[in-house]
Parts: sequence; structure tokens; C-alpha cells
Amino acid sequence: MRSIRSPFRQRDLLFLIVAVLATASYVALASGGFPLDDSWIHQVYARNLAQTGQWAFVPGVPSQASTAPLYTLLLAAGYALNVDYKLWTHALGAAALAAAGMVGARMAGRLSPQDRWTPLVAGLALTLAWHLIWAAASGMETMLFSALTLGTMALAWQELDEHPAGARDLPALRGVGFGALAGLAVITRPEAIVLTALAGLLMLAARPQPTWRAFWSWSLGAMIGFGVVIAPYLSQNLRLTGGLLPDTAAAKQAQNAPIIASVPLSVRIWEMLKPLLAGGQLLLLPGAAACGLVLLKRARHSRQTALLLLPLTWAVALILLYAARLPAPYQHGRYVIPALPAWIMLGVVGASWMLRWGRSSALGRVLSRSLAVAAALAFLYFLGAGALAYQKDVRIIDEEMVTAARWIAANVPPEDRLAVHDIGALGYFAPRPVLDLAGLVSPEIVPFINDAEQLWEWLNREGARYLMAFPDQIPGDDPTDARLCPVFNTGGTTAPAAGGANMVVYALAWDRKCER
Repeated sequence: MRSIRSPFRQRDLLFLIVAVLATASYVALASGGFPLDDSWIHQVYARNLAQTGQWAFVPGVPSQASTAPLYTLLLAAGYALNVDYKLWTHALGAAALAAAGMVGARMAGRLSPQDRWTPLVAGLALTLAWHLIWAAASGMETMLFSALTLGTMALAWQELDEHPAGARDLPALRGVGFGALAGLAVITRPEAIVLTALAGLLMLAARPQPTWRAFWSWSLGAMIGFGVVIAPYLSQNLRLTGGLLPDTAAAKQAQNAPIIASVPLSVRIWEMLKPLLAGGQLLLLPGAAACGLVLLKRARHSRQTALLLLPLTWAVALILLYAARLPAPYQHGRYVIPALPAWIMLGVVGASWMLRWGRSSALGRVLSRSLAVAAALAFLYFLGAGALAYQKDVRIIDEEMVTAARWIAANVPPEDRLAVHDIGALGYFAPRPVLDLAGLVSPEIVPFINDAEQLWEWLNREGARYLMAFPDQIPGDDPTDARLCPVFNTGGTTAPAAGGANMVVYALAWDRKCER
């Protein structure tokens, strides 16, 4: 079985070039912005960390609204080095995309060592998948997390390699490396704990180490490496939130509680899966299924092969996890995009096997080759379609959140209490204390986040004088409420054309009498 540990190869340079060009083309088409308000939240935390040394959205008020502290730290390094924040952010995304291509190619080569072109195709498929390019250019941690999860699986697979016997065999050291990388994935996205658990269970089932002693040595090393990396993360969460997870976890789960209570799980699974089907990866599903079936069959006859099922189980588990706990399919399914690298890698490997199997008959050759060509064309088509989607997403954020934030910076005194749902761009361009209707930096509202009257009472009690929101972000979803006095409308054209609405800034009239 070919090792995934290999020196830098010429194809790695190709993956890097493709990743940089793809990311840069998306960014250039959208004039350099970000497609999510959450991207600006990361920038606010990173800037404050670099400039003040504080982990805070508002300087002087420590908080934990960043779900991805590792990503925030990497962004902060750019501010500390005085590099343009957009250039630094997009470069990090392109590097993560390239890394995913490199690691994915090696994993494909391990599964199909007899196919010379399969690793190259797998790496190109990963670096040209529009969801992953969107993630790389998004200013979010999504692509970094995707690369780290692939790397974690690759390190687990290294235990299938032959290692030197005797004193030169250091399973504990390998375990430390695996645990540390898994820990980095967890402090990028907390759901990586699921991948870590799956890796541990499959490692126990496969037990590729030659002796039980070596197995427990590796396991102990993994626990030490993992614990050392995540200990500061857990300590900070306990200090800032009183729990093990960031405030964002409780807030987002509370927002989605009505959906969980009213929508069947089967429907939620479909809704989470559906955005991921919009791409060439749809035509790789037969290949991924074929690859999974082959690996399952091998696992029945070879215990060690069970470890090769890790990418498949991770992709399925991530989608099921979000369907069960956070059914949020919006923004192209960004929460489950990290399932795609494993899906695409397995799909390419399975497709290459199907091409080989199809050689035995004319019909098989026609079907397998037609599917492969169709998948390649689909990847190219969605490469362009994804760029247009990214451009639209950035324009909405720039025309709505950024425009409203800049107006507030120029027209609303910082001492006037402001309520807002999307805090990112506002925090970057008009920094000030805010009353956060999403609960990220105002976690005290999480228990009543879906109760409109309690939210209004809270805003009144806290002395809110302005509200910045879309219509569906207003408590009660009623923009005609007598307490709302519109003072600014962004007038953006992209959001209404996409079926949305404009962001509005309201003065709040608690006596229900707007000044005219």
C-alpha cells in the first residue's frame, strides 16, 4: 500500500497555481469583498487582538463570538505584520485550498496506487470545486477547516504504513502528531471532535499497529497531543462563556430550535444535502458510492482496511450532525462544505475504478466514460456559475451591511445604544458597544431569542436608540411596528433583485411617535 508521506511533487506546484488563480479570479470579480457578514466578525476579533491583545469584539469587553479561534489568530498575524487584511485573508484561503488539493491527491493515490492519473485528477477536482473556491475566498474558516480535516484523516492513514521495528518505531510520537493536528481542527471548528472520535473508533477497529503495546502508545500520544492543543481553547471558553463552547453555539442552536421542533429529520437531511449537489460533485456520487462499497467489502476481509472508511464516515456524519442540531442550509450549505473534500476525493477514485471496470464491455465503456466527461464538464460549468454566485453574495454584503455600517459611523454617535442583528461589518467600520439580536456578543438573550416581546422589552430596558436590521431580523418580523422610525435605507439593488430586502436603520420611538 503506497504511503501518503511523500516529498513535494511537481503536481503540488500545479495545485498551488490553480488554487491561487481560482481564488484570485473570484476575489477580483467581486472587487475584493467578503460574501458573509460573519467574515467581518473574524476581522474585528483579529484586528482587536493584534492592536490591543484582547480577545474581544468591543475593546475592553472580552467575549467569545468567534467559533474559529485558530483562524482568528492567523488573521491577527496579518494585522500584526501590517499586511493588507484582504490580501492576507484571501491568501490564507488560497493556501488552504492548495493544501486540500495536495493532501487529497495523496489520499487518492493511496486508495488507487495503480492509477497514475487518479491523484492528479483528484487534486484538480478539489482545487476547482466551486464550493471550495467560494470557501477559500469567503474570509471564513471553512477552507482551513476542510484542509485540516483532510490532513487529520491522512495522518490517521499513516498508521497503515510499515514502520521500522524495534527502538526506531515511535508510535507515541506519531500519535502526538495526529492528536495535535486533530486539536488544531477542533479549535478551527468544534465539530472536528466528531472526526476525532470517528478516527479513534476506526483506529481501534483496524488496530494497524503490530502490537497492543504500540497501539496504546500511539493512543496515549494522540491524547497528549490533542489535550495540549485544545486546553487553552477550553480554558478560554470556560472563562468567557462559562461553558466549553463559544457563545455562537448556543445562540445559533436557539435560533434554529423552531425548525428542529417542526421539520422532520429526513427533510432536514435533504435540505442540508441539497446545496452540495449543485456542482460537478453530483456526478461523482456514483464513484463515491462505488468506492465506499469496495472499501466496505475489503473491511470485511481485512481488519486494517476499516481505517480507510474514515473519509466516508466523516462526510456522512457531518451532514447528519448539522441536520440534527443546526439545520442551516443557507449560504450554499457553508456549514457542511467541509464534507465535500472527502466526497470529491472518494468520487474521483471510484470513478477511476468504474472506468477500469467498464473496459470489459462496450456498454460499460460508453457509460463510464460518458459519466467521467460529464463530471469534468460540470466542474468547469459550475466554476463560472460559482464565481457569479460569489460576486452576488459579496455585492449584497457590501451594498447592505457595509453601506449601513458606514452610514452609522458618520451619523450615529457612538454613545447612542444601537441594536443590530448582523454585527460583523458594523463592528469593523463603526466599532462601538452593540445590543446583538443574534446573541453572539449579547448571550444573555439566548433564552428568549425567539420571543419578540421579550426582545422588545430587553431593548427598551437597555436603552436602545437605533436598530439596524433586515425586515426578518426585527423582533416580531414587523417593519411597520410603530416603534420603528426609518432614518436610512441602503437602497442596494442586488438584494431586492435576489428576492431579498434592503437593510434599514431605524430610530426607536418607545412612545410609538416618530418625529416627522
